[in-house]
Amino acid sequence: MIIRFSMELKQAILVRSDLKMPKGKLAAQVAHASVEAVLNSDKKIVQNWRGTGAKKVILKVADLKELKKYIMIAQNQGINTALIKDAGKTFFSRPTVTCLGIGPNEEKEIDDITSELSLL
Repeated sequence: MIIRFSMELKQAILVRSDLKMPKGKLAAQVAHASVEAVLNSDKKIVQNWRGTGAKKVILKVADLKELKKYIMIAQNQGINTALIKDAGKTFFSRPTVTCLGIGPNEEKEIDDITSELSLL
């Protein structure tokens, strides 16, 4: 049984644009961020988010410094995050932080954090 929240739920994935990842690598890193954030989220929120279409948005940040700014904002607001570090065995020559999953959580709260960012 799905318990409906009166709010819309959403997840955001923030990707570092300075890394210039090929499409396949970028897709894998985004998937890692989404899955990791969901695995660390409240099961009831995830159930409802999935039941309403699992809305997500992929956004770009300039670099690691900007990514760290958004992780701090989200964590300070009590929103679940997942910071992804690639192992450095294929495209990257060393372990590299690539992206950040935020949520799923109330859409307004996600938008309050990420509204100034552009779509990837």
